[in-house]
Amino acid sequence: MKLYARLVVSVAALLLVGSTGYAADIIEGPTGDYCRVVGTSNLVLNDNIVDLREQVVKLMDESVAVANSSEWINSSRPVFVWASEAKVACGKAYGYLKTNYKDEDYLNKCECFHDRMVEYMH
Repeated sequence: MKLYARLVVSVAALLLVGSTGYAADIIEGPTGDYCRVVGTSNLVLNDNIVDLREQVVKLMDESVAVANSSEWINSSRPVFVWASEAKVACGKAYGYLKTNYKDEDYLNKCECFHDRMVEYMH
């Protein structure tokens, strides 16, 4: 229960910080990208399904390890939140890849969320 409460507080803090002053004004809002891979990620550009599966599994395994680490669960940085998002997105991307289907949305999210996780780790 303590972990759930911490996650809810972290997500709420992210939402409050990220939306300050620009709730409905998209045109004049912040110009920085939410994610460096907005659009097409390196994963989507890879046409080799076998290689793509390996890359997605690598990102997913790293995200799962971070999401299970007490170091990041108890951290004040949002690493745990991004690790949790990355493991879900990468898991879904991998599920589609098992049927030889490249779901570009989940591949983009997988790489984006993993990159955000790594960014907050340093």
